[in-house]
Parts: sequence; C-alpha cells; structure tokens
Amino acid sequence: MGDGKSTLDLSGCNNGLWLVKVPKYISERWEKADSSREIGHLKIGQRFGKPDIAFSMKGKLADLKMKEDDTGIPAENKFHILSASDRTLMVFSERNDEMSEQGDSSSKSDIAIEGKVASRLECRPLADDLYMKMKRTHFENAHKPTRMTKLEDRVQTFKPIKNHIGNIEYDKRKKEEGKRSRMDKDKVQDILFNAFEKHQYYAFKDLVGLTQQPSPYLKEILKEIGIYNMRAPHKQMWELKPEYRHYTEGDKKEDTR
Repeated sequence: MGDGKSTLDLSGCNNGLWLVKVPKYISERWEKADSSREIGHLKIGQRFGKPDIAFSMKGKLADLKMKEDDTGIPAENKFHILSASDRTLMVFSERNDEMSEQGDSSSKSDIAIEGKVASRLECRPLADDLYMKMKRTHFENAHKPTRMTKLEDRVQTFKPIKNHIGNIEYDKRKKEEGKRSRMDKDKVQDILFNAFEKHQYYAFKDLVGLTQQPSPYLKEILKEIGIYNMRAPHKQMWELKPEYRHYTEGDKKEDTR
C-alpha cells in the first residue's frame, strides 16, 4: 500500500457475489447466532424460466425472542432479484494483526477484495399468519403511549344528602297540585267572584290557595274573567274585567291581598 504496514489482496477480483438486503429482525438474530452453526438453508431453482430462491431459517433461530413482546419471526423467506445497478460495487474485507515488540505496539492491516457484486437481491418473508401477527404486534407497540397516568387509589364519589330547599318546595307544590281535582268551572268562578268582592287585587298564589285548583286550570279561568296587571302599582296581580265588577271606577277599593 506504500506505507509498509498494509497489503491489498487482489486475488478475488473476479469473484461474483450476491448483495442481499434482509429485514432488520433477521439481521438482529444473525448477529446473536453462534458463528459455528448454521443459520439456515438456501434453495436455488427455477420457476417459469426465472430464478426461484428460497431461504429457510433454523427453527431455534427463528423462534429466538429479542424482546419480551416478540412472537417469533417467519422462518420461510424468498429472495427477490432487484434491478441491476449502474455502478460497479466491490466487497472488501479487512484483517488486523496486532504485534507487540519490546513494549511497543504496532498493527498491520491486510485488506482483500472478496469480489464484485453480480446480483442484488432482497429477502422478503412469506405473508403467512405468523408474519401478519408479527406486523400487528409491531404496529401496536409503535402506537403505545410513552407516558401513562396511573391512579393508585380509587376516587370516591358521593351524592349530596341534603336536598336544596327550592327543590323541596317545588316537589311539595307539585305533589299538592297533583292531588287537587278540578271542580266545575261555574263553582270556581263563584269562589273567585266572592273573593274579588272582598279585595280588588290578588296574587296568583293566593287565588290558588282559595280555590284549591291546579294552577294551569285556574289560569285558564282567570284569563276569561280577569286581567293580569303588568305595571305598577299592582304589578303581577289579578283583578276582574270591567264587565264582571260590581263597583264603578270611582268606588274602587284600594285594598289588596
């Protein structure tokens, strides 16, 4: 090489080599495999006039679990030939020999050309049930949240014991109105006329107490014989229509209830 420390072996320049691309999960198991044992079998044949190359991994190597969530990998694979490259690709190897003399260390590198890439291939697993299960597991693991909230103690929930006073009054009023039965319309009107002879103005709740009738039913009767005041000084109070009054405008009683 010119420096006196390295040599280049050119004896393998004419060797034709395969450049094979394999999935990551296969290369990881190859790295963990024992270099003295077989990692699989390669079958080369022809099918319909084209090369048919199959690669079968050893059972123990295919079942090797790199992680806790591994389910094993497909043992049967196919080599697919890729298109030829427009560049010349060479494969090199390097070997380092360390020598120590009189306390000084030096290294000598032997570089060799193993051959030229003749074919480019890609290793693809067969799309069987094991392969689909493996891909599903990888997909689920990739989408698992990296952070999760964990509650150590269960949160206790309680219903309010005391009911709101407004709800109690509303329920009581509804219950009482539900028990009230409708009287004849004429009888209700007589009660109202007698009441308005004593006082000119009444609040609606007072009329409900006098007649003991359901609110919607009483309101229908009042709309026929009475007027609901929207302005002061008798705002939100009922009085009789002029045609039902027994007094003139000058004799109006100013008392209210």
